[in-house]
Amino acid sequence: MKYDFDKVINRKHTNSIKWDFAAERGMPEGLLPMWVADMDFAAPQEVLDDIQQAVNHGIFGYTEVKQDYYDILSDWFDKRYGFRFSRQDVVKTPGVVYALAACVRALTEPDEAVLIQTPVYYPFYDVIRSNGRRLVTNPLKYVNRKYSIDFADFERRIIENSVKMFILCSPHNPVSRVWSRSELEHINEICKRYGVKVVSDENHCDFVYSPYEHISYGLIDENAVIATSPSKTFNLAGFQVANIIARNKELHRLIRAEISKTGYSQLNTLGLVACQSAYTYGGKWLEELKGYLEKNIRYTREFLSERLPKIHLVEPQGTYLLWLDFSAYGLTQTELDRIIVEEAGLWLDSGTMFGKEGEGFQRINIACPRKILETALNSLEKTFAKRV
Repeated sequence: MKYDFDKVINRKHTNSIKWDFAAERGMPEGLLPMWVADMDFAAPQEVLDDIQQAVNHGIFGYTEVKQDYYDILSDWFDKRYGFRFSRQDVVKTPGVVYALAACVRALTEPDEAVLIQTPVYYPFYDVIRSNGRRLVTNPLKYVNRKYSIDFADFERRIIENSVKMFILCSPHNPVSRVWSRSELEHINEICKRYGVKVVSDENHCDFVYSPYEHISYGLIDENAVIATSPSKTFNLAGFQVANIIARNKELHRLIRAEISKTGYSQLNTLGLVACQSAYTYGGKWLEELKGYLEKNIRYTREFLSERLPKIHLVEPQGTYLLWLDFSAYGLTQTELDRIIVEEAGLWLDSGTMFGKEGEGFQRINIACPRKILETALNSLEKTFAKRV
């Protein structure tokens, strides 16, 4: 089947957070939204058909899944990443952020320290602070427009703060790094030395571009906790389905008990249908989509290089979120944000949403039809080409 990713689907007036809630989020109406990480593409037709079949049945009672759900989930990760697990390892949750928060509560005590690598996906801050844990940061090194881990600082922060948990973002959002096996093994070596539990958010793992390769942290440390979801891969965030994979029986027990405390017991009926269908039939759709996204990345890279050379694209290794460096313009973040909104008419994610290390950056979502991307980049050109 050939999928049409050039088709522009009108998402306005659908209660889309991305397209319909500018005013509620303090933004002017009429901006072109290129911010939050959901895609402007329809889900795979096979998934839509299975959802429609479930809707046609007409009854939406309490729902559970059988063994085939777990087999399909494990097969997906085994075939692509060599990471296999059993039914007994999986804990279903309504989202990856929910999963991270549950892990923080289950596997650490109040006022214990949790480490993250900044700049990073902004809910990481919230799941630590809002649950009464101490936030510790290990800023990534940014040298020659490339990001890497400062391992000396990583170890020092763990020692000085008696860190109990490290939340890994793999691939990293927003800087688009795909961690190598040697980097992950170095993380594991340090964390094991000091008894630090590792929770790995691998929500974007299906978007990794050649020659890079996603290495699940579950292959590095069998005691690690992995959080995954079909939401990013298949554009199913509204169904609120995610899976925690915890192969360590004691950690699994603690996480399941914590989730039970919240009164959460069953997933969305249609969400389970969508998840199982996506992992069963979505492989070909995903490969075509990745090819389309790579073309969007190439178009963006060439556009900036030729027309806006002062805006530097941090070379993406994974995700569909590009990290743009505007620091050559010498603007404060407040000035940059104002120009992006008021002059370019774009709604991007301000770099400092991801931490102070994001000063001078913007994150842009390029998981959209080319026509929308062209409009956004042309707006940037009209706004910034006149600036020296």
